[in-house]
Amino acid sequence: MTDLAQQLDANLSRIRSGIREACDKANRNPDDVKLVAVTKYATLDTLKLCVDAGLSDLGESKAQDLALRGEAVHEFLSTRARDIQAGAMPRPKWHMVGHLQRNKVRLVLPWVELVHSVDSLRLAEEISIDAGKLDRTVNVLMQVNTSNESSKFGVAVGAATHLAEMIASLPNVTLCGLMVMAPLTEDRDAVYDCFMRCRELYDEITHEVEVGEHFRHLSMGMSRDFDIAIGCGATILRIGSALFEGLPSTISATT
Repeated sequence: MTDLAQQLDANLSRIRSGIREACDKANRNPDDVKLVAVTKYATLDTLKLCVDAGLSDLGESKAQDLALRGEAVHEFLSTRARDIQAGAMPRPKWHMVGHLQRNKVRLVLPWVELVHSVDSLRLAEEISIDAGKLDRTVNVLMQVNTSNESSKFGVAVGAATHLAEMIASLPNVTLCGLMVMAPLTEDRDAVYDCFMRCRELYDEITHEVEVGEHFRHLSMGMSRDFDIAIGCGATILRIGSALFEGLPSTISATT
């Protein structure tokens, strides 16, 4: 194992330990919490290490990067599969975790497993139309803005239930839950309030809207606040900087 692989393994072990500890405090099963490795600042070589480390869910915040990296990992694994000694490896599932423009939907659909950031009916409709052309159904989360920050994307809390109902009615789209981004602050109470409001909204939608059995996920929590998110019911964590600490980076990471 190379030094970089050892560093990634150590980071991953530390994060998984933190997830287990937070789950113990919340009386939850760690197997019910999915780790998505947000690779936007990782180099392609680091990305390959992620695949080798068995990280099965990878996230990108820009459509162009997701498409390019999806293709790069596909080529890497295709070449590797032809090496009898190396053997085939499962392909990772890609998550679109950043804001998605309607004119970029076609870029990500060939690769994406879950779109976390649907915050308007027009975007959901665009995904539905383009998914229909590919004869597939796309899993999506509805992004909500429970911190009421003008700088953040996400549907307002007051409009969320109605939008969820509209998205759930579309063909070729499966609404799987909610996503939220906490405020960037050292005030852990403010972060907790943001996550808990999302959890409460999730419960409200579950009881008031026919969203179906797939509506069961809460994507919330990143490197600095995933323990709070787990305590509030997160089922998906989006971890970037803590995972890639000490590894080559394309830019200073803050995720």
